[in-house]
Amino acid sequence: QVELVESGGGLVQTGGSLDLSCVFSGRGFWRFAMAWFRQVPGKEREFVAHITGSDIVDYADSVKGRFTISKDNAKTTVYLQMRGLNLEDTAVYYCAAAEVDSVNYAPRTSGGMDYWGKGTLVTVSP
Repeated sequence: QVELVESGGGLVQTGGSLDLSCVFSGRGFWRFAMAWFRQVPGKEREFVAHITGSDIVDYADSVKGRFTISKDNAKTTVYLQMRGLNLEDTAVYYCAAAEVDSVNYAPRTSGGMDYWGKGTLVTVSP
């Protein structure tokens, strides 16, 4: 069984920064592809970033150059560093894990993920 717990959300002004963390509980962290998604009420959950077992990363175009995903295998924790936040980044951010066959692969769709955290709210104010 896998459990994901996010933390680090909060209120920040436009242009500010926040760092999110996601602690993975369970076996075989290194085998999982990890990702961050976000969701605004009334909209579909959207891909933000992912990191594979071999540390290959990818980002949504909307956050590329501003957000950085990373992980610490020893701490079984995934991070999302968010810089240059704007109003459109306001959302609930979810950590997700996918049990994949290749350490070089990670899904970009919510349907491809197997486990989800409960989310942490990020609010960007003017």
